[in-house]
Amino acid sequence: MLQQRTKHVLSLGLGLLILSDTASADTVLSRPVDYVWVALCAALVFTMQAGFALLEGGSARAKNTINVIMKNYVDFCVGVLAFWAVGFGLMFGSNYTGWLGLDHFVPELSNTRNAVFFLFQSMFAATAATIVSGAVAERMRFTPYVIGTVIITSLIYPVYGSWVWGSFYTGSGWLQTLGFIDFAGSTVVHAIGGWCALAAIIVLGPRLGRFGRDGSVRPIAGHNLTLVGLGVFLLWFGWFGFNGGSTLAANETLGPILANTQLAGAAGVMGALLAMRLARQPLYLTTAVNGGLGGLVAITAGCATMTAPFAILSGLLGGVIAALGSRLLLRFRLDDVVDAVSVHAFCGVWGTVAAGLFFTGDLFNPERIIVQLIGVVAAFAWSFPVALLSFKLIDRIWGLRVNAIHERRGLDISEHYETGYPEFQTDLSNRGFESLPESQPQRATTIA
Repeated sequence: MLQQRTKHVLSLGLGLLILSDTASADTVLSRPVDYVWVALCAALVFTMQAGFALLEGGSARAKNTINVIMKNYVDFCVGVLAFWAVGFGLMFGSNYTGWLGLDHFVPELSNTRNAVFFLFQSMFAATAATIVSGAVAERMRFTPYVIGTVIITSLIYPVYGSWVWGSFYTGSGWLQTLGFIDFAGSTVVHAIGGWCALAAIIVLGPRLGRFGRDGSVRPIAGHNLTLVGLGVFLLWFGWFGFNGGSTLAANETLGPILANTQLAGAAGVMGALLAMRLARQPLYLTTAVNGGLGGLVAITAGCATMTAPFAILSGLLGGVIAALGSRLLLRFRLDDVVDAVSVHAFCGVWGTVAAGLFFTGDLFNPERIIVQLIGVVAAFAWSFPVALLSFKLIDRIWGLRVNAIHERRGLDISEHYETGYPEFQTDLSNRGFESLPESQPQRATTIA
């Protein structure tokens, strides 16, 4: 039985801890050094918000940079609060059915163990929501975006998370009981965020001018690729906290986890560049950085349960998938500004399957692979329909997309009445915009 083969792996909180047969939830976050380590890792994960802001801001045109940065700031703040109020209880409350937590809503955090655990986990919830921001850049209204963030962090992300990581206090999620492996969130965080992003761009439609009438792709270049490169360096730096902190303890498993993370990210860059070279395409910076992110997403599920050569293979193929997935979306006329769907959803699926394929000491076990496939299918079956319905309802009630005049002028002025580059955008004056208030949206269905 698969459960017998994996009895030494105990799923707790954010990860799969390599523990003895007698281990319990009390073995994690049980010492002051554990508190310090996990709190430090939470701070590292927080730096990923800056990485996302730079990546997405640089990928957008200059007239939309303030809007992109503002969404990153506010989705983090709103996401953390929504997760504290509702999401944490759904995800980590007493889970007697295997489907939902039933308590720990609005948790009282005077206990250090609970406070540090919430701090770390809230960073993950905010990360899942932030993934959507880059995909919908340059055409989504600010207030509906914030409403979508609340839905993701208080419902979509925590419900699936409870199925996989819901055993920190009492009970166990149904996927966890099957033996599903997702150490730090290839599926729980990244694929969930990626599927929500896919739903959003389907409802929104592409940016004006992104595709010709004949379906041809029209390039829309970001305004500052230097920011994109710096942003990915920050994301990579934060990933050491993302994966390393998922041990929830300062122990001997940290070294291999961090080394596998580094190797997979590097291999992802090489995989993406190799794919483009074989396709006789230019070696773009955006391809390289997305390949690195794809490799990091791919190793997130299995960084604690595979050896270094398999970590490199996982990252290499993650980079290839990130590069090819971007082209696949364009074939379907899906406009994802930062390739969030290919990097986070597609590579998240691959990384989760790879965690089952390359499990140390039990390679290519068909039972384990089936369980991994069940987990990734369940993630899509839950998150994508709920996100699609949510964004359609938001569009019908409030209007999801800015109107065409605002989109052409830029969301910095139309949504925030300021600009990120005033010395270069002197034509973007506020004057005359009082007649085009933010409350006059364009229905997404009329644009798409």
